[in-house]
Amino acid sequence: MKETVKKVIVAILIWEAKRAVRKFKPKIIAVTGSVGKTGTKDAVYTILSQTEHARKSEKSFNSEIGVPLTVLGLPNAWSSTMGWIENIGEGFILPWRRSAYPDWLVLEIGVDRPGDIQRLSWLKPDVVIFTQFPDVPVHVEYFASPDEVRKEKCKLKDTLKPEGTLIINADDSKMRSEEVREGQHKLSYGFSEHATVRGYDYTIMYEEGKPVGISFTAQFQEKKAQVTLEGVLGRHHVYPLLAALTVIISEGKAFEKSALDLSKHILAPGRMRLIQGMKGSTIVDDTYNSSPVAVRAGLEALTTLQVKGKKIVVLGDMLELGDFSVQEHKTIGELVATEADVFVAVGVRMLGAAELVQATKARCTNVLAFKTSEEAIKTLQEIIGEGDVVFVKGSQGMRMERIVENIMLESHSAINLLVRQDSHWKNIK
Repeated sequence: MKETVKKVIVAILIWEAKRAVRKFKPKIIAVTGSVGKTGTKDAVYTILSQTEHARKSEKSFNSEIGVPLTVLGLPNAWSSTMGWIENIGEGFILPWRRSAYPDWLVLEIGVDRPGDIQRLSWLKPDVVIFTQFPDVPVHVEYFASPDEVRKEKCKLKDTLKPEGTLIINADDSKMRSEEVREGQHKLSYGFSEHATVRGYDYTIMYEEGKPVGISFTAQFQEKKAQVTLEGVLGRHHVYPLLAALTVIISEGKAFEKSALDLSKHILAPGRMRLIQGMKGSTIVDDTYNSSPVAVRAGLEALTTLQVKGKKIVVLGDMLELGDFSVQEHKTIGELVATEADVFVAVGVRMLGAAELVQATKARCTNVLAFKTSEEAIKTLQEIIGEGDVVFVKGSQGMRMERIVENIMLESHSAINLLVRQDSHWKNIK
């Protein structure tokens, strides 16, 4: 799609989206941050949709074109000219449709480059949620510094309605100083004691010696509730659930019941999902995307995991790190050296981590390196054994889900369990 045509289409869709918001007056929740946006958006949607008519951004519709598509309830037409024409037509007639419009819109807001938030300033959300801002975020190569990424995303706070609510991660020291204007509200979530909604007692659940999920206790004032989440791993997945509960209490809804509703939540594919692997192994599928902080969170989850067999760590390149790339990959190598029994590095950047692991001569003594995810498949199939846990992660462009598809027990289930299984992604070699 030519750039000029794209700009025209975006302008029309934004105009239609503005008109829809003015007419239907939905409450808008906007989620941004450098880690955990999609998980938080999904958790908020899960809890709201139990009692409200809600709509969320599908997949990662988080850009200047994805956000208006979500507001209008339209699909991405990709490169189809006719598809975009149909979208514009559907958006135009939306105000006259008889079908009910959602009471809530839960929108993921992404930032790739400076100025992205300004292009979405028309939203005027009722609630803005900040997730986490690590020291080295993805997309940093397009900004002057990591702090500039945070500043750009924090501009979303300026679009908040006069009576709106800002929700921050209390465990992120960069967020504690964020203030709101008079008439607005500020709430927080996290494991910190001063969080409005606090989580504690995180544990991993096991069945027959294999991990099957996580549980934790959520607390608001004197109210407490046990929350369980099946089929996933990782303490960091508690954050989206706590954020969702913070939205609930900001709306004056029942805390305990909402916490129970969260146990129905199913994480999106590729986010620390537990999948049965070949030969009696367990796969921790974290292939949606990657960043230094996300890899560290995944490796931290492995640290406390009880494993009968080997801990196999399979990591693809972390992309879009700019000048920080070399050092961040080496830092990950230092962690892998002490946490893994086998390390499989995929990509030219992760090769630096592999070399460091080999030189460290710590716990991990079996190090393998491959250029692409496809090249790693056969070797992995050979070394996986009974009771092994295989952690797989990498940036989207590394296509690490191809590895998972070829080492999972039931590969025919890939279309339902893995990321990037639609025809658009399948056609990309």
